[in-house]
Amino acid sequence: QVQLVEAGGGLVQAGSSLRLSCTASRSISTYVMAWFRQAPGQEREFVAALGWSGGTARYGDSVKGRFTISRDNVKRTLYLQMDSLKPEDAAVYYCAVDGQEYSLVVRTRPTDMDYWGKGTLVTVSS
Repeated sequence: QVQLVEAGGGLVQAGSSLRLSCTASRSISTYVMAWFRQAPGQEREFVAALGWSGGTARYGDSVKGRFTISRDNVKRTLYLQMDSLKPEDAAVYYCAVDGQEYSLVVRTRPTDMDYWGKGTLVTVSS
């Protein structure tokens, strides 16, 4: 098993930026990793995912062009750079790991993920 700890959430003004991080308790270099978010009363939503090689990224339609996912396998850390934040981006953001090693597919469904962090809260004021 792997433990995931998110950090970097906070209260920001619309139009500003935040960078979230997710640090794993063991090596995650061979796994697809992803970010999801969930706002009150809403279903968990796919945000971004990154292949184990670091070369293939997927983004949810609502964040394309504004968010960037990256990883540092030496630091065992996944990042989410969020720019031009909107009030509708406010949510708890969760880091997740797809447990299939060396996957050639970057999956984007919550049910595809095997490990989850506890989340970090992002609040965006207008």
